[in-house]
Amino acid sequence: MTTAHHETDHTRMNDFPRFPPGFVFGAATAAYQIEGAAREDGRGPSIWDTYSHTPGRVANGDTGDVACDHYHRYPEDVALLRDLGVGSYRFSVAWPRIVPDGSGPVNPKGLDFYSRLVDELLAAGVEPAVTLYHWDLPQALEDRGGWRVRETAERFAEYAAVVADRLGDRVPRWITLNEPWCSAFLGYSVGRHAPGAQEGRGALAAAHHLLVAHGLAVQALRAAGVREAGITLNLDHHLPATDSDADRAAVVRADTLHNLVWTEPILAGRYPDTEQETWGELITGLDVRRDGDLELIAQPLDFLGVNYYRPIVVADAPHRESDPALRVATDNRYTEVPMPGVRRTAMGWPVAPGTLTDLLVDLGQQYGDALPPVHITENGSAEDDEAGPDGAVHDTDRVTYLRDHLTALRAAIDAGVDVRGYYVWSLLDNFEWAFGYAKRFGIVRVDYATQRRVPKDSYHWYRRLIAAQRA
Repeated sequence: MTTAHHETDHTRMNDFPRFPPGFVFGAATAAYQIEGAAREDGRGPSIWDTYSHTPGRVANGDTGDVACDHYHRYPEDVALLRDLGVGSYRFSVAWPRIVPDGSGPVNPKGLDFYSRLVDELLAAGVEPAVTLYHWDLPQALEDRGGWRVRETAERFAEYAAVVADRLGDRVPRWITLNEPWCSAFLGYSVGRHAPGAQEGRGALAAAHHLLVAHGLAVQALRAAGVREAGITLNLDHHLPATDSDADRAAVVRADTLHNLVWTEPILAGRYPDTEQETWGELITGLDVRRDGDLELIAQPLDFLGVNYYRPIVVADAPHRESDPALRVATDNRYTEVPMPGVRRTAMGWPVAPGTLTDLLVDLGQQYGDALPPVHITENGSAEDDEAGPDGAVHDTDRVTYLRDHLTALRAAIDAGVDVRGYYVWSLLDNFEWAFGYAKRFGIVRVDYATQRRVPKDSYHWYRRLIAAQRA
């Protein structure tokens, strides 16, 4: 980066909106996406090991067997976090590394790894934030029904207690589940995520049992004495393609599927009053709900994690699936349509930063005092960035994306939403699920052949932003 560019950027940092005192700037990753060491030190197989090794499931036949080799290189990655200046690092614990079969004997080597990581972070002045479930369900539990059955929720609470008992004295912030929408609907309805099922009622049962798992895990975390417990939801801001009544009704169905199925039970202790319109006979015949479940799910939270990347524009559409058993995420009588006039990331997602402000303001208006403090636990963009002849990665589009979304976040705070933290996704380029290694979200480039880490311009920009906020 030239001196002139640096000075211009420094001036812009001085003009950047200030965040409230104590606001947390962080970075995030997930276990299966970066750790590798898939068969080392007693780790059992997960549904993503099975899925990624199934031909045709993941782009280019990629797997997470090695990924970023973080399991062996974590000191180098913690050094990157220290130099970045973040106050917190959000990472996930791999359930099959702790309880290889999902229940039964605990693997001490797995706990030892995360204990070393936590100590390394604390020595670097970085506060750890743990996500207990970022989609890597032990395969043995999937073989017994997975999230379709209540036993998985009960085993999850046991696992949460084990991890909290070992790390709770040093980890202040705990997230039960990451994006349960993806686990339930991409995993059990659309089939684009592990375990790759295509079901209707099975997906709705999975959604309910994920909610139960969250409630049970919060209880386990409270019993272990942790300071902060919450959940991370990938809430979407939906816009109608037109002002027609049909498209506005489609927005309600989309909002039910993506948002209300989680926020209503967790924050309001009720099921969505739009669920019948959205799912019809599938929800009518769902027999997995028990008396007391809503009270269990609606445990008081210390924070709500929100992952946000882009808005979704929807239009009304007729049923596309003749089998009603599949009418969940695959067919709710709407279709996503392109958002005109905006740039799209390498994922094909529209870039509209102001919709982050709208989402958070709407959330505050909808739930009022029931909404706990918010942390943006993921935000970032996949870009087609490549290292130049000098080895540097000039990811200008990502820098603009981050700058504009942080500005939108500050606007939400100004509008009265209690937002207390922001975690960029992601620290490292990594295994991007069904896209394999074809999509890069990292502010640090990873050469997968050599495992060399190269901080991108976005890393340096974020570091200067954090330093300027603290000045």
